[in-house]
Formats: sequence, structure tokens, C-alpha cells
Amino acid sequence: MHKFLRAVGFSRCTQKKEENYLLKQMENRYTVCNSCEKYDGEEMTELKISLAEGIGVILRGRYREDGEFEREYYFPYVTCDEVATTAPCQVQRHAEKDAFSGLCEEYRLGISLIFYIQNALEYEERCMDVLRSSDISGVCLSALSVSGKILIPLKKTKRQIELSQVSTKNRSALLEAARQGDESAMESLTLEDINTYTDITRRMMKEDVYSLLDSCFMPFGVECDQYSVVGTILDLKKVENLWSGEKIYIIKLECNDMVFHVAINEADLLGEPMVGRRFKGDIWLQGILQFDKRN
Repeated sequence: MHKFLRAVGFSRCTQKKEENYLLKQMENRYTVCNSCEKYDGEEMTELKISLAEGIGVILRGRYREDGEFEREYYFPYVTCDEVATTAPCQVQRHAEKDAFSGLCEEYRLGISLIFYIQNALEYEERCMDVLRSSDISGVCLSALSVSGKILIPLKKTKRQIELSQVSTKNRSALLEAARQGDESAMESLTLEDINTYTDITRRMMKEDVYSLLDSCFMPFGVECDQYSVVGTILDLKKVENLWSGEKIYIIKLECNDMVFHVAINEADLLGEPMVGRRFKGDIWLQGILQFDKRN
């Protein structure tokens, strides 16, 4: 049972036989079907099932000679059409199945950003076609969540917002310089971290941690593409899963100066989401690769 299946509206699907029945129904009611012949001569097929605007399930496998679809794996998805990062991106294949993950050195986060690639079939097609570019120009990020809370916004003056934006840009520049081996940048970052730690430790004696934490993006658990985030809600919409009738929130989130969409089942969200409030939750990060437009 896929942990994040409930994030797209199947929270009542809790047993393996229910999951198999549901996926079998999807094999015959797909919205989009794409195929790609791989280097070994085998053909990989991708069936895309839309459940509501922006959310769905993707099945990947092969059609046998008798016309039956042989499913290799599947995953739920949520789409986003806004480029979140243009940092250099590397693509790696998973060891146990024909799936791919991307890795970006995102300076705004200060960590290696790892995400599950949605359009892996397109990437494989481009890699095998010498007439089309497989160079990655950007990544549109999105995420699924099965546990989230709504936090009240932090009260900031216009001056504080401007200073925060300048500080973020300066820190990004220092991180980039430090990666290039600039020792003075490394010293500046170290001193800044020490001062931040000291200030937070002092203020936590009298204040709640979420009154100090504006946004957060950090690895969560043992899987490398899952994160714990706190971000500001820029926009949101509620959609209905056409198969199950469950309601799903799709939240446009700004976190550490990055913008991406998060889908979460209404039943898994504590609090009422509103623009300006903050979302706190654990997410499974996905990405859609954007390719060089020259080809």
C-alpha cells in the first residue's frame, strides 16, 4: 500500500486487495497513455489517471502479448507549473525499479535537494533521441502530505520583511562562495550560525519555537526525498476526488524563498488553511523536469 495514496483522496483504501482492485480499474480508465522503447528493446508504458484538477495516479509497466497490462509500480502525484529552482540538476535511476530521482544543489536551502521525478518517461525518451535535448533548465516542484497543521502567521513590519529578503540573498551568496572554497565566506557563515543559535536559545526561554521560525525545509525520516517543512500559504484551492468523493487541499506554499504546491487530504489537515497563514507538515517531494527549449 502506497503511503501517500490517501493524499490524493483514497484514505478509505486500507487493504491490499482494495488497492489491487482500485489499480485494476484505473488500468482501463486512464486519461493519458505514453510508451517508450528502452535501450534493451523493451517497451515501457505509462498510464496517467486524473482524479481531479492537478492530482492523479501514474501507473508504469508493460503490455504483454495478450494485451494485458503488467504493472511494475505506481505513484500518486500532484502537478505544479511554476519553476521552483534552476539550480544544476543530476538524475539518478533507482536500484530496484525503473524510476528516477533528481538532485539539485539549491543554495537557498543549503542542502542537496532530492526529489522523485514525475516525467521520467519523457526524460528517457530525450536521452535516447539525439535530435532532442535532455539538458535540464529547471524543475517544477510539488509534494504530497499525509499529516499537516495550520499555524497563525508571524506579525512583521514592512521593514522587517525587507531586511529578511536582503539577509536571504546575502546568505545565498555566501553559501555559493563557500562551495567554491572561499574561506572568508565559510567563516562568515559559521559566525552567523553561532549568533543565530545563541539568539534562538535565549529567546526560546520565553517564546514558542514557532513564533521564531518563519520557514523551515529539512530532511525527514530515512528516505532522502521526504522533508519536514514550514512555509507561508500564498494560495489554495479545494478539489474533489472524482472516484472517492474525498476533498483535497492543494496549497501553494512559499518555503525558504521557494514556491511549490502541496496536496493533502482534508481529513489529514488540522486547522483551517487561509492565505497568509503557515503550513507545517511532512512531505514527499516530487518534481517535473523542464528541458532546454532549443530542441
